[in-house]
Amino acid sequence: MLREGESENTMTREQSKIRYGLYVPNFGKASNPQTLIQLASEAEECGWNGFFLWDSISGEDRRLPTVDAFTTLAAMAVNTKRIRLGTTVTALARRRPWKVARETATIDHLSNGRLTLGVGLGFPPDQEFSRFGEDPNNKVRAAKLDEALEILVGLWTGKPFAYRGTHFTVKRTQFLPPSKQRPRIPIWVGGFWPRKRPFIRAAKWDGVIPLITPMRLPQPDDLRTILGYINRHRTSKMPFDVVKIGWTSGVLRKKDTEKIGLLAEAGMTWWLECLYGKTNSLEKMRKRIRMGPPRLS
Repeated sequence: MLREGESENTMTREQSKIRYGLYVPNFGKASNPQTLIQLASEAEECGWNGFFLWDSISGEDRRLPTVDAFTTLAAMAVNTKRIRLGTTVTALARRRPWKVARETATIDHLSNGRLTLGVGLGFPPDQEFSRFGEDPNNKVRAAKLDEALEILVGLWTGKPFAYRGTHFTVKRTQFLPPSKQRPRIPIWVGGFWPRKRPFIRAAKWDGVIPLITPMRLPQPDDLRTILGYINRHRTSKMPFDVVKIGWTSGVLRKKDTEKIGLLAEAGMTWWLECLYGKTNSLEKMRKRIRMGPPRLS
């Protein structure tokens, strides 16, 4: 299944899969929604393939300004034409899945089929759940996440749908219009390796955003191990994305290309340049965007 901006090409199989996106917090220095819209437009002009917003409910600090990810993505959708948009990641267990279904289908139509939904348990649980009186228990959040995904997919079809689970119930209903993308909006699942359950979950959907416990970014050998595990649980023949978050210089092209190349050989299909941490000012974010992605030559 080819997605927005993808086509058959003459590059190697590993290189042909690589897409380059931006991994952007929805709080702090760039949290003005107008600023984020401008950054997404600049990213499109500078050759990036995707712009992915965190979906934190209140940021890392209660005092930081924070914007709603879905509202901002909707505005980005009507101000861009090509770039893929999405969340990294949405904690579905703290949302009503039918509301998410309506919001995401709307953004999918606004963007003409350019939305990817990233999902996960929500991290850290005290920030995303217990602070607001919601259950932070891992098993409860995981069960809600799995049920919510089934509901999303059912409602996105536009066909009559009903569901009864432990946490959510949907009486027979029909959501129109269906999602713009077919068979549905792609779903990426985030998780911490070596915990197995998130990666069994990811195998059922369209991609994985892996981190390493307690808080480390995966290296090529990690990606090989994770992808091998997912492949043993995967039954679908549809394309599957392996998403790597990280930093490149934008200046040292040879070094950047070597880094991307090793990850591509390990199975990475999306590189997300992190605009958080090392580039925590708006000026540095914009500068890195304008340098363009660290493409393989």
